[in-house]
Amino acid sequence: MMEAASFEALTVESLPLRLGGIEALALRIGKDISSWKVREVGDGNLNLVFIVEGSDGAAVVKQALPYVRLVGDSWPLPLKRSFFEYHALIRQEARAPGSVPEIFHFDEGQALIVMEYLTPHIILRKALIAGRELPRIAEDLGLFTARTLFRGSDFHMATRERKADLALFADNVELCGITEDLVFTDPYFEAPLNRHTSPQLDGLVAELRADRDLKVEAQRLKHLFAAKAETLLHGDLHTGSIMVTDEETRVIDPEFAFYGPIAFDVGMLLANFWMSFFSQRGHEQEESRHSMRDYLLRTAAETWSVFRTEFSRLWRTERTGMLYHRSLFEDRGDALGAEQALDQLLHDIWRDLLGFAGVEVHRRILGLAHNADFETIEDVDLRASCEAAALKFGRHLVVNSRRIHSIDEVNALAALIEKESRP
Repeated sequence: MMEAASFEALTVESLPLRLGGIEALALRIGKDISSWKVREVGDGNLNLVFIVEGSDGAAVVKQALPYVRLVGDSWPLPLKRSFFEYHALIRQEARAPGSVPEIFHFDEGQALIVMEYLTPHIILRKALIAGRELPRIAEDLGLFTARTLFRGSDFHMATRERKADLALFADNVELCGITEDLVFTDPYFEAPLNRHTSPQLDGLVAELRADRDLKVEAQRLKHLFAAKAETLLHGDLHTGSIMVTDEETRVIDPEFAFYGPIAFDVGMLLANFWMSFFSQRGHEQEESRHSMRDYLLRTAAETWSVFRTEFSRLWRTERTGMLYHRSLFEDRGDALGAEQALDQLLHDIWRDLLGFAGVEVHRRILGLAHNADFETIEDVDLRASCEAAALKFGRHLVVNSRRIHSIDEVNALAALIEKESRP
C-alpha cells in the first residue's frame, strides 16, 4: 500500500483527470471525461464522497482521508480503513446478496472505492425524520443482519478461513478504538470532545455520569465488544448507513468492520429505531406523528422477529462450522439438543443487544458524534425533552437487560417514557 505521503485527496476539479483512466469507471459513466459532472455529497464524519455522472450512467467515488473529517487533521486516522470497508462489502455481498452497493474498482493506495450509485435511494435517517414509513426495512435489515452475522461466524465458516479473516480484520485497530472510546467510555465522564444540549440536560447528565450501576454495565459491554470475536460485524450499523426506497434497502459504509459480538450490530440498529421514535415529537408540525411512532416500534419488533427466524433457519440448514457440530446433535438423532443450544444463544444475543442499544443511545446524545434525529429539532427545549426521554430509556436497557424478556416489553417501556416526557 502507498504511504500517506503519496496520497492525494480528490477534489471536484481533479477527479476526472485522476480517475478518467479507470476502465471500470469509464464503462459505467462514459469515456469522455469532459462530459463528467462531479459533485461532492459527503456529509459524514470521516470521508470524501462524490457522485460522478456521465453520458452512460453514474457512480459513487468514496475516498478515505488521513484524519477524522469531523475534527480535522489533529486527529489522524490510517487510510487503510478503506481496505477494510472494501473487504467487508465483498463479504456482505457474498453472504447477503443484493444488500450492499456493487463495487466497480478499489485503489488501496489512494484509499478509494468506486461503487454503484444508488438512486433514487435516500439515507434512511432522513426518511424517518421526514416521517416516511418504509414498508421493507424490517424484513430487509432483519435478513441482512441474520445472514451476514451467521455466515461470518464459526457456526458456518471453515475454521482456517474464519481465523484468517479474523487476523485480517484485527488490524482495523484505530476504528475499533474509536468505537471503544466514543461508545463505551467517553459518554460517561467529562471527555474533552463530548457535548450535549446544555443547560437543559446538565442535571440528568450529571446523574448518569455518577451512576455506578450504569458505568459498570457499560464497561462489561465494552469488555464484551473487545473480547468476544464471534463474527464479522458491520461495526457502525445505524440509520445513516442505510439507503432506501419503498422497494429496496441497501447497507453502506462498513469501514468499522471487525470481529465482535453478534449482538452489537443488532443492538446498534434497534437503538436507532428507538432514537427515531423518541425524536418524532420534535418533528411534528401541523400533523401528528402518532402513526410514525407506532411504525417505528413495530419496525423494531419486526426486525428482531425476522432476525430470529432467519438466524434459526440458518442454524438448522447451514451450521457447518466448528461450533455446535451436527455430529453431536442431529447426526445422533438429537435435534432437540441443537434447538436447546439455539435457544440459549438467542437468549444471550437478546440480553447483550439491549445493553449495546442503550449505550448507543447515550453516546449519540452525550458524546462527540450526534445524529440528525435530535440535532435537527430547532426548538432547543423541545430537543432536550426528547433527548432526556431517550437517555432514561437507554439507561433502563443497559442496567436492566437481564430482566427484560421481550421486545414488546421494551416497546411498551419506550411508549410509557415518551408519554411521560410530554408537558
